[in-house]
Amino acid sequence: MNTKKTPTTRGAQKAKANPKGLTINRLFTRKGEDALGKVDYEYRTSTIRNPNGSLVFEMKDIEIPKAWSQIATDIIAQKYFRKAGVPQYDKNGRPVLDAQGKQAFGPERSAKQVVSRLASTWRWWGEKYGYFAGAQDADAFEDELKFMLISQYAAPNSPQWFNTGLHYAYGIAGPGQGHFYIEPESGEMRASQSAYEHPQP
Repeated sequence: MNTKKTPTTRGAQKAKANPKGLTINRLFTRKGEDALGKVDYEYRTSTIRNPNGSLVFEMKDIEIPKAWSQIATDIIAQKYFRKAGVPQYDKNGRPVLDAQGKQAFGPERSAKQVVSRLASTWRWWGEKYGYFAGAQDADAFEDELKFMLISQYAAPNSPQWFNTGLHYAYGIAGPGQGHFYIEPESGEMRASQSAYEHPQP
């Protein structure tokens, strides 16, 4: 079972153009090109073993950029891959179905998936609140972030890798975990009722 398909936009919205918003120049990408297709990938295995050699954790056939070290591979596979609730697709991008003929769910298995859920979510938040001057700037923002993350030119802190985009990209929901957020429209502080819709950054 593979999940090589990267997240696609959920909850499509009409972007709020803002003449005073951010304009984003492209440094690493070109309009219309796949930002994640500019590096080479291979399939690897990540394992954790006890001092006596017994196996604690193993993920096989995970898609990782060739330029990444094994340490980087282990960090993303063992810590940052979402381990459940992710729609599964085969290597041709077709949905994997369970015994009842419904969409199968499982873990993330590709660095592309993680990078895509981060960058697409940041872009969606920016569009939702009018951060960009126009759609072309939102496109450039997302593409540049994808390239920088997959190329290890930039990286967010751990909670972003863990939580950002799980609700937006995959529709994953969970009860609030006691943290608060500021509601942008009203400026009011509210207790989060959804751990992944308003994640702790």
